[in-house]
This record gives sequence, structure tokens and C-alpha cells, in this order.
Amino acid sequence: MQGLTSAEVEQRIAEGKTNHITVKATSTWSILRKNIFTVFNFVNIILAILIFTTGTFKNALFAGVAIINTAIAIFNEVRAKKIVDKLSIITTKKQTVIRDGKEIEIDNEDIVLGDTIKYTLGDQIVVDSVVLTGNVEVNESFITGESDNIAKKAEDKLISGSFVVSGTCYARVITVGNDNFTSEILKNAKSIKQKQSKLFHILNKIVQYISYSLVPIGLLLFFHQLSIGADYSTAITSTVAALVSMIPEGLMLLTSSVLALSTIRLSRKKVLVQDLYSIETLARVDTICLDKTGTITTGQMTVSDVVPVGKHTKKEMAKVVSAIIANLKDNNATSAALAKEFGNDSKLIATEKIPFSSDRKYSGIKIKKDTYLMGALEFVTTDRKYFKHEQELSKEYRVITVMHNKDVLGFILLSDTLRKNAHKLIDYFNNNDVKVKVISGDNLGTITKVASQVNLDTSRAIDLSTVPSGTNYKQLVEEYDIFARVKPAQKKRLIVALKNNKHVVAMTGDGVNDVLALKEADCGISIGEGADAARRVSKLILLGSDFSTVPDIINEGRQTINNIERSASLFLSKTIFASILSVTFIFLTYTYPFTPIAMAFINGIIIGIPSFILALETNHERIKNNFVKNILHNSLPSGL
Repeated sequence: MQGLTSAEVEQRIAEGKTNHITVKATSTWSILRKNIFTVFNFVNIILAILIFTTGTFKNALFAGVAIINTAIAIFNEVRAKKIVDKLSIITTKKQTVIRDGKEIEIDNEDIVLGDTIKYTLGDQIVVDSVVLTGNVEVNESFITGESDNIAKKAEDKLISGSFVVSGTCYARVITVGNDNFTSEILKNAKSIKQKQSKLFHILNKIVQYISYSLVPIGLLLFFHQLSIGADYSTAITSTVAALVSMIPEGLMLLTSSVLALSTIRLSRKKVLVQDLYSIETLARVDTICLDKTGTITTGQMTVSDVVPVGKHTKKEMAKVVSAIIANLKDNNATSAALAKEFGNDSKLIATEKIPFSSDRKYSGIKIKKDTYLMGALEFVTTDRKYFKHEQELSKEYRVITVMHNKDVLGFILLSDTLRKNAHKLIDYFNNNDVKVKVISGDNLGTITKVASQVNLDTSRAIDLSTVPSGTNYKQLVEEYDIFARVKPAQKKRLIVALKNNKHVVAMTGDGVNDVLALKEADCGISIGEGADAARRVSKLILLGSDFSTVPDIINEGRQTINNIERSASLFLSKTIFASILSVTFIFLTYTYPFTPIAMAFINGIIIGIPSFILALETNHERIKNNFVKNILHNSLPSGL
């Protein structure tokens, strides 16, 4: 095989047809600009400058709260930016290409359009390609969610991001750089989504509205203080003290601090919080979308039973299976389960190998005149006497038939391995007003079997591959709870539809096929052993890969937000009181009695410390009512 010549490679490099990927991400400057140039900070800066003109610098202590609050916000967003900047879907292993008739190794970025790449067992497909010669089986589960291996022959397309699990082939590169399938996913994932924090949105609005009222109140109070005989320094100090006491600035700092404490507590449960505000979001979740493989199940298969037929024995079957596994050396979940059960150290040497094919639906070996096969019953024999038995077994298990020549030796029953505490997890959601949706790339039968094992309703299930393109997804997500054969773009579309129906949505996933949906969800949750891209785009990462910690996260969020609501009531009581007091002194012939530093201590000791203690009390009630209505109901009477 010749491959490209050196001259052709140089020409493609000159034309920019290389595998260099460029993705524009949010800049650090835009993060700084967004968090520094706010109404809240502008008001505090103006007030601090006015205090500086009086020479009483200690009275500018209130500005420290604004600085700390801004620093926390910037830190969290810059950290998020660094995470998405490191997004990777393709590994960095060198690739073997054919150039000038020779095999050479090059870096991923040095691949050019039209290159011929050699792929063998264990290799990742780094660019979209078309098979020229050879046969391979690839696992596209990280890309499509389909757990079965797929056979590829000449003229078949290889999707970037998938893995070769058997065979060898040479493939021609048909897309490079940003045109690759994985690059399209990366483009959509590599941006920092604005925090969808209802709490912070409300608190910022409250601060904004109060800030707008400061100007007229401040001007009236300042000139009134001058009119009753106060000097410039006293008038400025009194006015700033009145205005500072009106701003619930400690509330923002308290909220950031309490959320930060929550992340520390969650880290002890091996939960990494990549976005501070996701704790609050998850507390409001009413719908959670679970990916089957890697979430409800471990992604591994387990041999549940061995059922010999006729005079054959389990020992006889084990010997055959061990020989097939040892000779084929397939790298997939089924082979791993069989090797664990029967071993793969057989001394029998095959004279001919028959690798598994998704078209053939079986694999096997030949040893001299004997043929040994294992696979789907209808593909390895036409003897109908075994079919009824196999159909009964297949209602609950994935069934593999073991053959010796034309004789059926028996059946091996495989099942998905459920994650530990999967039942408790689903029960928790059902008992806590959180609707469960299962979204997977697997076939409908596989998903419903797993769903039934964790007490999910399998009557509301649908195969999305049968759904017309013009279907109304907003209606679809309300009618069904289990979705099979879902493509990555469809996963995202389902999440968007749920959000459009006013649901607060959490999404769990572990593969590249989950990236778009994880990013679109109000709160994306990945596992530590999942795909790198899925981890980096998620708001929460379960480092122990244990979804039983999700209830702890939800309870943590509910406790934090419910208690911040009570603390907010305390802060706004002070704001209402201070606002009425400030307006009152516009009409009185007395100097405003407080200084800014005095108000800072009052805010900290009388409001700040009690509020912080309130925010730590246990409270796992789901957040349902209107936040603003609740805090005004509590703060308005006490403020008056």
C-alpha cells in the first residue's frame, strides 16, 4: 500500500487540511468584566470613594465584603474555564500511517486529509475514516451509546472517538480537524454556560432594585444633612452609613460561603463540585434523566447461569467457551464476562478463527475437523426444537448458545450488572417528587429489562429510531419515561424539551454521546470512570462512580437553599428597617446616628453570624414555593 507521497502531504499542510482542532472558548477577560462591572460593585466603589474624600478610611470597611464576593465568583468561573479548555475526546497516542509506501508513526495533529491509517486491536479512531482493506469490530458506545460491537469492512465508515475491539484494517481519512464528528460535539460543549441559578438571579435582582433606590434617597439625605448644619464629612459619613445599611451585601457573601461549605461536605462523600451553583440547581430538580450503561448498570456483563441441554454438562460447555475466548482474544463486555466465568487459558490451538460479527451474530473456532461456535441461537442452528426453550430464557437474560459442530451443548445466560444500590436510588427519586427518565442508545428490550429490575414502569417506553423527524418532543417527553436507540443530538433535544416544559432537569452520563445532553441539562452529573469529555462538561463528578451519593447531593442542596431562604429573610428585615430609617431622617432635624463602620459590625454580629448558623440546620424539604414571596412574608413584618 502506497499511501500519500511526501509532496501530497506538504500540499495538504499548505492548504490547511491538517487535524489541528481550534475551538473558541470563553476568555478570562470576559469573566473578569462580567463579575467586576456590576451594579453592586459600582455602588460600593462610589460609596467607598466618597468615604475616602472624608479621610475616615476605617469607614470603608464595607467595601471588603464586595471585594470578597467578587473574588469568589471570579475564582469559580475561571476554574470552570480551565476545565472546559482541557476538554478532550481523542487520546494522544501516536498513529501509524502509510506514507511513501512505508509505515510511520505521527502525532494526531500531523494527520492530513487523505492519509491512510492502520488500526489494530485497542486503537481509538482519531479521525472520521473509511475502511480501505481489512475487517475490524469497533465499539461506539462512548459515541452513540450502543453497547454492541459493530463489524466494519471495506467502504464502511469509522467514526472518530470509537475503539477497535478486534481485527486490523487500513482506512482513508475523510475529515480532519473541526470537521470530525467528535469536533462537532466539542464545539458545542466547549463554552461556559451561564449559571442557571434561580437563587442568585433573585438575590442579584433584589440588590439591583435596592441599588437603584439609593441614588434619590442618598442625594436627598445628603443635602438634608447639610441643610440642618452638618459639615461635609459628617454628611457624607451619615449618608454612606444609611445607604450601606440598606444593601444586603452580606447575603451574597453568606450564600457563596454556605455553598462553598456544602462542596466541602460533599467532597467527603467523593463528590467533586465543579460549579458552586449546581448544588442549588440540583435541590430544585424535579426530573432526572439517567443513562442506562454506566449509570443504572456498570457497563459490564455477568454470567447468571449455564444451562446445558440433553446429555451435555456445564464442564463440557466451559471447555468450549474457554477455548474460543483464548483463541479470539476479543476485547468487549461479553468476552470479559465469559473469560471471568470460564477462563481464557485453554491450550487448544485453533486452525481457523471466526471473529464475532454483528451481521453473523456469532463467533467461533475450528480445530481440525471440529467446529465450535457461540452466539445467537437462530444464527448458529436451524433446529427448531431448541427455540421455545431459548425464547423463555431470553425474556430475562441475554442468551448465548454454545455449539459443537451441529450439536447444541447448551445456553449461557448473561445479564447487565446493576450498580450497587440502584434500587435504593430509584426508590429515593420516586419518594421525593423527582421523575425518572431513562435515555439510552441501547435497544428497547435491553433497557426495559434493566428498568424492570429497578422497579421502573416499562409501559411508558419508546424506540426513538422509529419516531418521525417532525415529532413534537415537548409532548413526547411527557408521554414516555424510557427512551431507546437515542442518538447524541436526540438526547440534547429531549433535555431541551423537558426544560421548555418548565422542568428543572438533571442528567447523568459517562460517555461522549452524553456530552451535549450533560451540558444542556440544568445540572450534569458524570462519574469518575466515565469519558474525559463527559467529566469535564459536568457540574458534578462522582469520583467513587457511585450514584447512591446523588440523594446526599440533593439533600445537601435542599438544606442549603431552604436555610438560605431563612437567612435572606433576616438580611432583608435589616434592609427594610434601614430603608425606612433612612427615609425618615430625610424629614427629621437630626443627624443620622450611625457610621459605616458601626453598621458593618451590626451587619456582621446581629445579622451575619445568626444567619450563618441558621444556614447550617438540617432541612431536606423539596423547594417548591416562590422564593421572593417566602422571604417577603417573613422579612416585611419584622422590618416594619
